[in-house]
Amino acid sequence: MVRAIVGANWGDEGKGKITDMLARESDIIIRFQGGSNAGHTIINNYGKFALHLLPSGVFYNHTTSIIGNGVALNIPYLLDELHALEEQGVPTPKILVSDRAQILMPYHVQQDTYEEARLAGKSFGSTKSGIAPFYSDKYAKIGFQVSELFDEELLKEKVVRVCEIKNVMFEHLYHKPPIDPQKLLATLLSYRDMVAPYVCDVSAYLHEALKEGKNILLEGQLGSLKDPDHGIYPMVTSSSTLAAYGAIGAGLPPYEIKQITTVVKAYSSAVGAGAFVSEIFGEEADELRKRGGDGGEFGATTGRPRRMGWFDAVASRYGCRIQGATEAVLTVLDVLGYLDELPVCVGYEIDGEVTKDFPTTAKLEKAKPVYTTLPGWKCDIRGIKTYEELPKNCRGYIEFIEKELGVPVTMVSNGPGRDDIIMK
Repeated sequence: MVRAIVGANWGDEGKGKITDMLARESDIIIRFQGGSNAGHTIINNYGKFALHLLPSGVFYNHTTSIIGNGVALNIPYLLDELHALEEQGVPTPKILVSDRAQILMPYHVQQDTYEEARLAGKSFGSTKSGIAPFYSDKYAKIGFQVSELFDEELLKEKVVRVCEIKNVMFEHLYHKPPIDPQKLLATLLSYRDMVAPYVCDVSAYLHEALKEGKNILLEGQLGSLKDPDHGIYPMVTSSSTLAAYGAIGAGLPPYEIKQITTVVKAYSSAVGAGAFVSEIFGEEADELRKRGGDGGEFGATTGRPRRMGWFDAVASRYGCRIQGATEAVLTVLDVLGYLDELPVCVGYEIDGEVTKDFPTTAKLEKAKPVYTTLPGWKCDIRGIKTYEELPKNCRGYIEFIEKELGVPVTMVSNGPGRDDIIMK
C-alpha cells in the first residue's frame, strides 16, 4: 500500500513529525521532490534533528529510505546529513538513490544567490539552495543525471557543453568568474565516488516491493500553496508539491497511491514572499511566533522568522482539495492554548465580494480576510492522549476546521514529540 504525506499550506505544517511517526508501520519511505531548500524538524528518542534531503523515516532499523528521481540531489549535502545522524548515535540507515535523480551542482547555488541579488526588491525570497536553476536546467535538458556519472566520455563532452551556456550568463549577466570545465569534471567524478554505494534502479525496486505487498510512504516537501501549477505563482517552489507528483517523482503507478494524508497547521505560517491573506503583524505575530513550533517559528533551513497568521480555511480547504486529501492531520494545536479567542479566516473579500474559493495570485493580492471568532480553551493540552479528554472549546475548534476542510481530521498533534498525537 502506498500512502503520501503532503502539506496543505505554505510548508512548515509539521509533516516531518507525522512521517517519522507513520514510518513505524512502513517498509519504504521516499522523498519524491524538492531538495535541501526546506527542512523537516523531528524530535525523537535520539534527539532533535533538522532533515533536509533524507526522508524522515531514517530513524528506524526496518525501513529503507529512498531519494527519488524527482529530487534535487545535492550529493555532498546528503553525505553530510548521513554522517551527522551517525555522530548523534543513530544507526546507519539503509539508503537508496535513484539512478535517474538529477544532481544539484555548486553553480546552481551560485546562480540562485546571484539572481536574488540582481532582482533585489523584486526577489522571490529564495533559500538560495539552487532549486530554481536546478529545475530550470533539468527541463532545459542540461542537467546531470546520476546515471551519467558512470560514463566518463559522455560526462567530459557534456561538461564542456554546459559550461559554454552557463559562462555566458555568469560573465555577462552576473559579471562573475566563469566555471572551469576541468574543475567541474573533477567535482562530478568526486560525486560519483560518494554516491556509488547507494545508486539503484528505484522504479524496478518499487515494482518488486509492490508485488511483495510492502508499505510505502511518499514524503513531500513544502505544501500545496507552493506548487508551481496550483500555488501562489510566481512565489512558489520549482517542483510539484502535490501527492499526484509522488507517482512521477518516485516511479510508481499513480493508482497505487491509496491514502493521501494532508497535514494542516492549526494556525498559518509562511517563509518567503507572496500573498498571505490571514497574516498578522506586530506584538500579536511575535507572541504566536515565539510560542509556535518547537522553540519558535523560524525556518528549519534558513533560520528566518516565519510570517504568522490565523487559520485560513479558504487556503487550507483548497490545499486539501488540490492534494486529493483522504484525511487531514491537524498540527501544533497545543500552541494556541494561551488565546482567549481564535480568529479563523472563513472567506476572502475581493473587490467588495466575498468568496470562499481560493483565487489566482493577482486576485489574491487584493483579498482581505473575513473572520469568524471561536472561543479559546485557555489551558495547556500537551500530555492529553484521547480526544474526549480535550477541552470542549478545543474540540469545537477542531470540529469547526474539519467542517470547513470537508475532509476528516483523523489525527491531532498536541506537542513536538513523536508520541504527542491524538487519534480522533
